[in-house]
Amino acid sequence: MTWAIESFQLRPVADRVGPFPTREWLETWWDHRGRGELTLAEAADSLVPLVEYNGLIEFAGEADLTDYHSPLGAPGIPALTDFAASLDAEARLSLDSLPREAADAVVTAIESAGRTATVEQHNVAAVLDLPSTFDDYLMSIGKKDRHELRRKRRRFDNEVGPSRVERRSDEGAVALFARLHRLSAGDKGTFMNDEMEAFFADLHRRAGALVDVLLDGSDRPASVMFSFEDDEGFYLYNSAFEPELGHLSPGNVMLSHLIERSIADGKRFFDFLKGDENYKFRLGATPRPLYRVLSPAGGAL
Repeated sequence: MTWAIESFQLRPVADRVGPFPTREWLETWWDHRGRGELTLAEAADSLVPLVEYNGLIEFAGEADLTDYHSPLGAPGIPALTDFAASLDAEARLSLDSLPREAADAVVTAIESAGRTATVEQHNVAAVLDLPSTFDDYLMSIGKKDRHELRRKRRRFDNEVGPSRVERRSDEGAVALFARLHRLSAGDKGTFMNDEMEAFFADLHRRAGALVDVLLDGSDRPASVMFSFEDDEGFYLYNSAFEPELGHLSPGNVMLSHLIERSIADGKRFFDFLKGDENYKFRLGATPRPLYRVLSPAGGAL
């Protein structure tokens, strides 16, 4: 199976889906996490990367690591229609993490192949639309949250600051991120094993991932964020912080810096990606529903 096909240059059916439908993301995921049978379904200016494992057909890129899925190319997705039409009656499809416009297109493509398809919401992303200035942003989140964000940033700067954010591109950037990640409590701390660190390192090298570090006044790393960006927006993928500085809310301090920088860079949105954690909405994000399309065995129209 070769990944070097021109159809990866096609636009996603859904807008604002970050790096996740790209060849660089999916090939890196496959090299580290892939299992089952991979199919790059391609037809008539459309492309759908799929994996069949244990009798279930899904998008390439597992849902726990891939925040958005979207077929590429023509909104009618003829590649998916042709693929679905080639399946036997017992095949099952479960296509997740789709924004609404992509979910609707996937349903139409599957039904065009003579199969039934149903849609269910299974998650949300949290997306912050950015104004033209940081002051306008602060005014938009309301008095209480504005005061709290300013207080946390001021406290950090007064106790261990001044704070600053540095973008790291050296080989040690991901190692620093992984080290702080392993210091996290609970499941988050055990998530970053050697295999996962290698995956993140390859995303950094091959898929354009960014590593930003919040430094205190003595240049000690207080928080690290692993992200992506494009011309329109910033996508926050994962984060970690120094537990010894946890009382100073380094994650919130860093987010305020990154939001401020994104506005200065002319970004239109700041995407916190999957998850409905309260802090995202306190910082002004709104939910973006994500859908799963199901086509069961024996599901002929």
